Amino acid sequence: ELISSLRCKLQSLWEERELVLAEARECRERGEELEAAVRGVCKPNELERYLMFIGDLEKVVSLLLCLSSRLARVQNAMRRIDGNTDAEEKQSLKERHELLSRQREDAKDLKENLDRRDRVVSGILAKYLSEQQLQGYRHFVQAKTSLLIEQKDLEEQIKFLEEQLENLEKSIP
Repeated sequence: ELISSLRCKLQSLWEERELVLAEARECRERGEELEAAVRGVCKPNELERYLMFIGDLEKVVSLLLCLSSRLARVQNAMRRIDGNTDAEEKQSLKERHELLSRQREDAKDLKENLDRRDRVVSGILAKYLSEQQLQGYRHFVQAKTSLLIEQKDLEEQIKFLEEQLENLEKSIP
């Protein structure tokens, strides 16, 4: 029953992932339309700022999500430490935790810088785009970020359930 339940939940997550991927494709298409509009009205240096911001948005958000996920796994491993865990493994986890914590703080600084750049780009676009187009830009940035987060969350859930299912199937003769 448990295996059946896990398979059902996995199937549901796979279907949800497909929906999110379809939304991501639609978002990418809106982004391409927006880029075409920006290309048509902005000066080359302003266009470059816009393109760099959009490119960095995905990289920084993905970096933050990846580091947060890795940090959470290390923290979970640290919580499972008991008297039987050898000192070398404890030290290794502690060092990885410290490194990932520093890297995540650096990534948060990058995100703050990216937020400032977003305000600059919004200011540039406000000079050229209609209020509706500007709202479309803001929605695009928000949707792109939300979809990245949702995709990462689904991937983590799927990975976790696949591991559980594999372990459960191995444990049953």
